[in-house]
Amino acid sequence: MSEINKPYLIGITGGSGSGKTSFISELKAFFSKDQLCILSQDNYYISREDQPIDSQGVKNFDTPNSINQEEFARDVSLLKKGQIVRRKEYTYNNPNVVAKDLEFKPAPVIVIEGIFVFYLQQVASLLDLKIFIDAEDFLNLKRRIIRDGKERGYDMDDVLYRFEKHVMPTFRKYIVPFRNDADLIIPNNENFDKGLEVLVGFIRQKIGQPE
Repeated sequence: MSEINKPYLIGITGGSGSGKTSFISELKAFFSKDQLCILSQDNYYISREDQPIDSQGVKNFDTPNSINQEEFARDVSLLKKGQIVRRKEYTYNNPNVVAKDLEFKPAPVIVIEGIFVFYLQQVASLLDLKIFIDAEDFLNLKRRIIRDGKERGYDMDDVLYRFEKHVMPTFRKYIVPFRNDADLIIPNNENFDKGLEVLVGFIRQKIGQPE
């Protein structure tokens, strides 16, 4: 693939519960699959049995060691080279979810999403644009309580424990220090409408899509 035809890679990160998934879901609605491909770090977690365990014996899904960094970086690189990537959906061992076979086809713009996409240098070095979704800690917690109860089957005590012992330490160590590396910071305390509008307009320019 020639340099001029190489996909444009956008990395989107932010704290757990900052609204990355909602933001990307709305972004995706503006474009076809031929125009925009989205690859999430969430499908690169190592098996539940091999997850790091904290001092209380609780599995910690919120460290860089909880994901398969090599496979994640490899697949980001393959997409940038114009190759198709196939991956099994990661379901966090939720019995109510049947894992899907996922296929990611290269597109003019590729969004790489996840809490470690700025921290992992093999991934960060491939990004053309870096976006940070920002929200207050109490909103992140509220959103995580709703999400983890619904999607992952965690009870309230479990969610609060993980937020204090896993999520916040990771946020301070692996996410906040890279906030200033972002080309665009989008606040999401009330909504991200203006930030979304800016990014949609930028992508339309990149792919030559009329308003």
